[in-house]
Amino acid sequence: MPPKFTPTRAPEKAKNFKTSALHLAKYLKRYLPAMVVAVIFAVSATVINIISPDKLGDITTMISKDLVAISQGLKTKIDVIAIGRIGILLAILYLCALTFNYSQSFIMTTVTQRTSQKFRSDISKKINRLPLSYFDSKTHGDILSRVTNDVDTIAMTMNQSIVSTFTSASTIVGLLIMMFVSCWQLALVIITTVPISLIFMKLMVGRSQKYFVRQQQALGELNGHIEESYSGHTSVKAYNAEKEVTDKFCAINENLRANAWKAQFLSGMMHPIMMFVGNLGFAAVCVVGGLLFIDGKIELGKIVTFIMYARMFSNPLGQIAQIATSLQSTMAAAERVFEFLDEKEMEKENVTASLPNVRGDVEFKNVTFSYRPGHPIIRNFSASIKAGQKVAIVGPTGAGKTTMVNLLMRFYEIDSGDILIDGISIKDLSRENIHNLFSMVLQDTWLFNGTVRENIVYSKTATDEEVERACKMAGISHFIGTLPNGYDTELDDKSTLSAGQKQLVTIARAMVENAPMLILDEATSSVDTRTETLIQQALDNLTAERTSFIIAHRLSTIKNADLILVMKDGDVIEQGNHDELLALGGFYSELYNSQFDKDE
Repeated sequence: MPPKFTPTRAPEKAKNFKTSALHLAKYLKRYLPAMVVAVIFAVSATVINIISPDKLGDITTMISKDLVAISQGLKTKIDVIAIGRIGILLAILYLCALTFNYSQSFIMTTVTQRTSQKFRSDISKKINRLPLSYFDSKTHGDILSRVTNDVDTIAMTMNQSIVSTFTSASTIVGLLIMMFVSCWQLALVIITTVPISLIFMKLMVGRSQKYFVRQQQALGELNGHIEESYSGHTSVKAYNAEKEVTDKFCAINENLRANAWKAQFLSGMMHPIMMFVGNLGFAAVCVVGGLLFIDGKIELGKIVTFIMYARMFSNPLGQIAQIATSLQSTMAAAERVFEFLDEKEMEKENVTASLPNVRGDVEFKNVTFSYRPGHPIIRNFSASIKAGQKVAIVGPTGAGKTTMVNLLMRFYEIDSGDILIDGISIKDLSRENIHNLFSMVLQDTWLFNGTVRENIVYSKTATDEEVERACKMAGISHFIGTLPNGYDTELDDKSTLSAGQKQLVTIARAMVENAPMLILDEATSSVDTRTETLIQQALDNLTAERTSFIIAHRLSTIKNADLILVMKDGDVIEQGNHDELLALGGFYSELYNSQFDKDE
C-alpha cells in the first residue's frame, strides 16, 4: 500500500497574521525613507488623476454652454482657445502623473529587490548558525521553498501592493472630497456603497486566510518530496517504488490544489463583488444625476464628472480587495520565513582559549548525549587518546560511532561531561577553531559544481604541486589524467564518476587540508578491495604522527590501530589494540571472527 500522507494543518484562524505583519514592517524599517518618497510620488499622481475628471467636466460644460449660446444666436462658434488651454493643462498634468508613477515604480522595485536580497542573505547566514538537529527534522525541499517561493511571494506583494494601498486609500479620500465639493447629493449616493464593500471584504479575508497558510505549507511539503525523490531517483527505480512515490506526490499535490483552490476562489470573489457594488453606485449616480439635471440643480458637466468619479471610485475598492488577497498570501509566506529566521540558533560560544598549535591529545570525560531528551545515545563515555595515536571506533550499526565523532567536532552539544583537546575543553574553543583542527572524510561523498581542482582545494589555498601530490597519495592522479580536461574538468550532476571515484576525490581534499587531526568515517566503504589497499597505504602515510579517528565496519582495515574502542548501545564495552582484544575473547573477537569467516 502507498504511504499514508497526512497534510500539515494550519490554524483555523490565522493568529499570526498581525504578528507577521508587524515583523515584516520592522524588517522594512531601513527602507522607510525611500518608501515614503515613493508613496508621496504615488499619491501625487493619484491627486492629478482625481483632478483631471473635473477639468474634463469643465470642458464638457463649456462646450454645452457654447452650443446652447450658438443655438440661441448669442455666439457664432465654440471657444476653442479656452478649451485648448484646459487641454494643455490636462496634458501637463498627465505628464506629471507619468513622471511620478515612473519614479515611485523605480524606487519600489529597488526596495523590493534589496529586501529580497537581504531576506536570502539572512536565511543563508541563519542556516550556518542553526544546529544540525534542526535539519534532522526538516526536509531540504521545505527549507528551499522558504528561500525561493516564500521570499518571492513577499517581494511580489511589496512591489505591487504597498504603494497601491496608499494610492487606493488616497484615491478614495480624494474622490470623496471632490464629489462632496461638486454635488453632495450624488456623493451620498456613492458613499452608501462603502460599508457594503467593507463587510464583504472582511468576510472574505477572514475565511480565506487559513487556506493561504495551508497553501504555503503544502507547497513546502511538495518541494521537499520532489527534492527527496529526485536525489534518490536511482533507489526509487531500483526498488520499483514509482507508484508509491507517485501516490504520495499526488496526495500532497491534491492537498495543495484543494487549499489553493479555496484560497484563490474565496479571495478572488472579492474583486467581482466590489465591482458589482461599484456598478450599483454607478447606476444610482446616473439615475439620481438625471433627476437633478431635469430639476436644474446640476449642470451636465457635473454629471459627466460624477459618472467618471463613480467609475474611478469602484477601481480603488477593487484594488483594495486585490491587495487584501495578496496580503493573505504574503503574510502566510512571511510567517514561514520569519519562523525560520526565529529558530533557536546554536548556543553562543564562550571562547576563552585557542589552539593554534595542537599536539593532538583528546580525552572524553563522562560524556552523555541524547538526540531526544530522555533517550540517551551515549552514556557516561570516557576515553583517553594520546597525541599521534590511531584510534578505531567499531561496533554494530546504531552503537553511537558517528555520534561520537559529531560530538568531537562540536556539531552537537553534549548533555553532560566534557571533551578535552590538549587539556582544553571544546566548550572554551570556537567551533571554527575546532573544525580547523580536523580533516574529515565521510561515508557520504559531497562534490559541488566546479572543476576537479576546485573540489579538491575547496575552501583552502593550495598550489598545483600540493594538489597533484595529494591526488597521487589518494591513488587518483591516473584517473584524473584520463578526464577530458584533467584537473580542469567540470564536475556536475551529469558527471559519470563512480561512487568510489567520488570518495577518492574527497580523500584527496582531506589530504590537501593537512589538518593536525583526522576523522575517517567509513572512508573506504565505496571502493573495491584493490583500491582500498592503495588508499589504506596512503592513509597510513596521512595519519602518521596525527591523532586519527577511524570508523570502520571492515575490521581487517584497522588491525594496526593503536587503540580500538568497541561500542555497543552507546557504551564503550571494550578497548585496547587488535591483539589484546582478540586475546580477550569478547565482543570484538566475536565481531572479527564472524567477519573473517564471512570473508573467507
